[in-house]
Amino acid sequence: MKWQSRRMEMLTTHFFASLEAKIRSMLAEGRDVIRLDVGSPDLPPAPHIIEALHRSALAPDHHGYQPHLGQPGLRRAWAELYQRVHGVELDPESEIIPLMGSKEGIVHLPLALIDSGDVALVPDPGYITYTRGAMLAGGEPYFMPLLPENHYLPDLEAIPVAVLRRARLLWLNYPNNPTAAVAPNEFFRQAVEFARRHGLLVCHDAAYAQVTFDGYRAPSLLEIPGAKEVAVEFNTLSKSHNMPGWRVGALAGNSKVLRAFFSLKTNLDSGHFLPVTEAAEAAMLGDQSWLAQRNAVYQQRRDLALAALRRVGLQPATPLASLYIWCPTPPGMNSSEFAAALLDQAQVSVTPGVVFGKYGEGFVRIALTSPTERIAEAMLRLERFMK
Repeated sequence: MKWQSRRMEMLTTHFFASLEAKIRSMLAEGRDVIRLDVGSPDLPPAPHIIEALHRSALAPDHHGYQPHLGQPGLRRAWAELYQRVHGVELDPESEIIPLMGSKEGIVHLPLALIDSGDVALVPDPGYITYTRGAMLAGGEPYFMPLLPENHYLPDLEAIPVAVLRRARLLWLNYPNNPTAAVAPNEFFRQAVEFARRHGLLVCHDAAYAQVTFDGYRAPSLLEIPGAKEVAVEFNTLSKSHNMPGWRVGALAGNSKVLRAFFSLKTNLDSGHFLPVTEAAEAAMLGDQSWLAQRNAVYQQRRDLALAALRRVGLQPATPLASLYIWCPTPPGMNSSEFAAALLDQAQVSVTPGVVFGKYGEGFVRIALTSPTERIAEAMLRLERFMK
């Protein structure tokens, strides 16, 4: 008997699931593996966030089902964050829907918006969930190359007219995963106008907007005049507030799109755990000064890693944001070969660029999400490996 759908036959096991199994085996053998592959912040949230979780969890009436739209205070907190960080006004009643992490929304939004044969315009290299969401909905991904010579911005005008006729969604992600590239406001303006001309919905993944360095401020797509007419933006506390396991995100923007998504969402889940949402409110409304201190730690790690990589002849660009360094592979090695050799011989795990799409070949993604001393040790191992 066949035990899986044709839909599942389109999917492969996620790269990181396979990598996890490999690393578990190495650890069982007593090998010390330093993980620079997954973008999961190693630093904890600020103490006042954890205290809010604990305080709420002690209340005996805080353990039941919650509204699908979340408590009003949670939506107001997201609106306050957008006003404070980006100068964007959002209506908490119609322009914000809480998510169980932004990944949940990214994979489900196509189910609400596209039909079989519709096209989703997806960046390559890019977060694989954009592709998987389109495929699960019966749509087709069309891959837009992100090339270094174009600063890792897609050439929207190069998309064929025949593709645009069937396209419904345009995925963007800046600061970018995996390339760590950033996008200027002028590009966002062009994307909004392009979407308006071609009847597209721009879906912007802003997961890394508050992880920035060297004085850089990452814009929200929703800052662009008229953006809410043709766009939605995904946000999350996973990266901004060191809360990846808490699964707290939001979808913001076009109210008609949010209504369609909400109809789907009511059939998929039963809301967040109330103590988590009250802690999320504390994260967004409480003291924010610790974020600058956290970013300083990431910047120190970035500079440490860049110096080592350049000493061995690799020349990655200096990222202004995100948790990653997008590093070229050594001459004569593709990304999978380099990552496999580094793991086997130096016990340092990085992500091959080709995992994120064919245009990621020739690079590896290095995550700055291990303790600083472990990153320093990883760089020493890499230098020995490269000799």
